[in-house]
Amino acid sequence: MSDNFEALLQESRIFEPPAEFKEKAKVADLSLYEWAERDFLGFWADAAKDIEWFLPFEKVLDDSDAPFYRWYTGGKLNVSYNCVDRHTKSFRRNKAALIFEGEPGDSKILTYQELYREVNKFANVLKKLGVQKGDRVTIYMPMIPEAVIAMLACTRIGAPHSVVFGGFSSQALKDRIDDAKAKLLITADGGYRRGSIVELKKNADAALEGETTIEKVVVVKRTGQEVPMTEGRDYWYHELMADAALYCEPEQCDAEDMLFILYSSGTTGKPKGIQHTTGGYLVGVHTTFKYIFDYREEDIYWCTADIGWITGHSYIVYGPLSNGATVVLYEGAPDWPQKDRFWEIIEKYRVNILYTAPTAIRTFMRWGEKWPKGRDLSSLRLLGTVGEPINPEAWIWYHEHIGGGRCPIVDTWWQTETGMIMITPLPGVIPTKPGSATKPFPGVEADVVNDKGEPVPPGQGGYLVLKKPWPAMLRTLYGDPERYKNTYWSKFPGWYFTGDGAKKDEDGYFWILGRVDDVINVSGHRIGTMEVESALVEHPLVAEAAVIGKSHEVKGQAIAAFVTLKEGVEGTPELVQELKQFVAQKIGALARPDDIFFTAELPKTRSGKIMRRLLRDIAEGRALGDTTTLTDPAVINKIKEQYKDEG
Repeated sequence: MSDNFEALLQESRIFEPPAEFKEKAKVADLSLYEWAERDFLGFWADAAKDIEWFLPFEKVLDDSDAPFYRWYTGGKLNVSYNCVDRHTKSFRRNKAALIFEGEPGDSKILTYQELYREVNKFANVLKKLGVQKGDRVTIYMPMIPEAVIAMLACTRIGAPHSVVFGGFSSQALKDRIDDAKAKLLITADGGYRRGSIVELKKNADAALEGETTIEKVVVVKRTGQEVPMTEGRDYWYHELMADAALYCEPEQCDAEDMLFILYSSGTTGKPKGIQHTTGGYLVGVHTTFKYIFDYREEDIYWCTADIGWITGHSYIVYGPLSNGATVVLYEGAPDWPQKDRFWEIIEKYRVNILYTAPTAIRTFMRWGEKWPKGRDLSSLRLLGTVGEPINPEAWIWYHEHIGGGRCPIVDTWWQTETGMIMITPLPGVIPTKPGSATKPFPGVEADVVNDKGEPVPPGQGGYLVLKKPWPAMLRTLYGDPERYKNTYWSKFPGWYFTGDGAKKDEDGYFWILGRVDDVINVSGHRIGTMEVESALVEHPLVAEAAVIGKSHEVKGQAIAAFVTLKEGVEGTPELVQELKQFVAQKIGALARPDDIFFTAELPKTRSGKIMRRLLRDIAEGRALGDTTTLTDPAVINKIKEQYKDEG
């Protein structure tokens, strides 16, 4: 059996940075890359100058206790000070920090001065409720300004936050509260999703039944519905804020103080609490935001993620706000009240930079180009993708129908664990190839290796590793340092193992092939699911596909594909045969699916990731694993019934 991946997909189209974009870009030549390669520590020391420190750091990187690396040791700073206070001392005080668009159509703008006031007041509220430096605070909120205020208020007083995505169940919330031993919970009466109310307070109450470390609960009034309030434990946010003092001295935090814990999605058993610290994380997200999104002072920036995921932490809150950016915050679904809601928001606020997920793009493709065509998207100048590899056809559609053929696309690879974007083009200098995340960010060293840790030849698949530490890296798994070492540092000692498969082409561009545990082993050939999915989506009638391996007594594993067709297309036995043949022609007979099932929807988390693990459970006839992270748990039950009928 080969210990490498079969890298089957070929893509030869190249897009140069547009001349007009390049002319004004922050980075328009390779000198930044050359500097970072020549002087890795000097590069990251210089990046830290963009951050305001109360006390300068003594050492950029301390690797004496690897893999428990320490960055900017001796330095003291405060994250909320860097995201809010310093902007109030310049013209930015009257600049919009947050532009909030609620699902029902309500909207609100907070300037940096107003955000500063709210953060200070809520920091004082937290202190009054007994939260001290080092206490963990759990945040379980809709996508509303108060969620950002809560995060920044925690950082102001040095209380690490644990944001739990508002779509999670009460059990998932309970597990994360218990693991973090959180002292206080911040939630809302509810939030809006597709015209319905998400019962956040009800879920929070259920999570706190029985033994809990939570002493107090702060509730934001968002929907105005009746919710029970437990006397002595539950407090209304607006009542506490009414008489809160206007200034709270920012805590001087050590660079290595814990900033937050974020639990990786879809965990089974004990939640995996990924721990990030203050100095290195802020330098990492600040620097990557500035260069990758080529941020300009007048830009309106919109990342469509939820703050419950790392993308929301790094590229809605800390990266953009530390740069003094104007950030759009949208509460609801992309198809409410109709399928052009995203394009309506871009038109309304003249959004310049859009950062979204490939799964959203494939959904927009399925809905058809009439929706973006009906809106004015001419304000856009840069597009980004995040969350999973993007297949070339979705990339091209995004480029043509959303970017009007004029906007560079930054396809970004990174993880909850990395904290910041690791592999990406810088849009003014790196030519892009549809489906490739291109090159590592300056100061990041990545490679593709085989089982023995040897670099694989160009075009061949292998394991993606990071060969050097980086500032925003996770420091440990909360309360479980052994698991941290075993999960990330034991397969290739001295290198961080990402858990992803990848290949590098002749130009040194990286192509992510998907999670190693999503690899299918067909007759000794290891095939990444992403390549087969990509081939299927290239077919003109296919909107989206999820591919898994299921047990096969001859081949070891067989390929099964779950396919969503474009609107108005009917799945027939003839189309099944056509798709099998299409994949064989595109990437070889080896990757031809044994089974193809048509399904109206694929099971996805609210961050847009397809839950292939659940599809494997169905295909293998196993009991379904954890479904708490799904957008719509009913989808998986429909697929299960259908599979039973057809399988």
